[in-house]
Amino acid sequence: MTLRPNQINRHRERSRSERADLDAVLDAGPHVGTLSTVADGRPWVVPMLYGRAGDRVLLHGSVGAGALRHVAAGAPAALCVMHIDAWVYAHTLFDSSANYRSAVVHGRLIALSGDEAAQALTQISECLTPGRSAEVPFHTKKQLAATTALAMDITAGQWTVKIRDAGPGEPEPGEAEPGLWTGILPITSGYGTPQTSAWVPADTPVSPSVLKVAGG
Repeated sequence: MTLRPNQINRHRERSRSERADLDAVLDAGPHVGTLSTVADGRPWVVPMLYGRAGDRVLLHGSVGAGALRHVAAGAPAALCVMHIDAWVYAHTLFDSSANYRSAVVHGRLIALSGDEAAQALTQISECLTPGRSAEVPFHTKKQLAATTALAMDITAGQWTVKIRDAGPGEPEPGEAEPGLWTGILPITSGYGTPQTSAWVPADTPVSPSVLKVAGG
């Protein structure tokens, strides 16, 4: 059986087909995904930071990464992003689950160069910490030469989104253990207090971009 890049077989009721649903999953923090491909006949999977700019997913890495050069040459690849929102406790372990949002984007990565590469690296930073790129110096030629900037076009029929956002199913009469609690345990994440670098004066104000991220 040949699987299509936009095909979901299990729990199809959780699939989403609207492009806005895909963008929402990709744009939710912290912009960490898993990039996978096949290099030299072996599976290659690595977690990566990414950004989205319109109809493109943007990634970057060291020019010394051999497998990254492989995908930069046009090898088929897939980026998987997943957010866990809650544990779902049911009346049995089998029926317990998790609430989540996930997306998989298939395509071929292309290497960017020149101004396009520099802009992509800035856009990735803006996705992670909006406004930070205006607070620091622009990329140097040495930095750009040491970095591979990649883009994957988001194409119709080449992505999937799957979302579960519900409580546990109600057991059949007689199945539930008397006195057993069932329900949802939400999972939350947040930022701690910014920690100033040792070589920076302690009274240096925290950058506005960082404060904005820390404050949610």
